[in-house]
Amino acid sequence: MTAHERRQRSSGPDRQVVNRLLPVWLAETERHDPDAARRAREGWESGALAEDSAQDLATWVTARITDTAFNADEGPSVDGPVRITPADKESVHRWLASRGHHV
Repeated sequence: MTAHERRQRSSGPDRQVVNRLLPVWLAETERHDPDAARRAREGWESGALAEDSAQDLATWVTARITDTAFNADEGPSVDGPVRITPADKESVHRWLASRGHHV
């Protein structure tokens, strides 16, 4: 399977993950940097995230993984406004990469 075929195949499910997580990321960004959130929102709505916004989203989703697969005896439980799994992180990174962003 070529890289293009992988991107096409994963586009729908990856986009669903991005659609679920992007509003949470934008809300958090808005609290800390309203101008960055505005630029990211405008880029998202126009269909073209700027590279700095894409990098911020990639970093954010990595840092916010809440489903660590640890149980209470094995390790941390990370609370957050949405459940983010390692697979979600991979979906967001794959979606960003398929749009030409370096993640």
